[in-house]
Amino acid sequence: MAKDNDNSNVYIGKKRSMNYVMSAMGTLNEGKPAKLLARGRAISRAVDVGELLINKFAKGASYGTIEIKTESLTNKDGSQSNVSAIEIEIKPGD
Repeated sequence: MAKDNDNSNVYIGKKRSMNYVMSAMGTLNEGKPAKLLARGRAISRAVDVGELLINKFAKGASYGTIEIKTESLTNKDGSQSNVSAIEIEIKPGD
């Protein structure tokens, strides 16, 4: 999706990986860490974005904290569903 203005979060959705890479690069170029956030099927795209950032675009960048969890969501019919989620921190290079 887009970059969160206050804390450098990049929410990963259905767009092409390069859209998220460019969003995270803006944060990393400011010398601030970027956090990639994804749920469900977007988790694999978040991992791809992290790998692209570290191996191709943000030279010297490294992984920070990586958290995996399960979030409980309420469906339209009122039932509860569990969905996997990941947070990947990318630290800027020196």
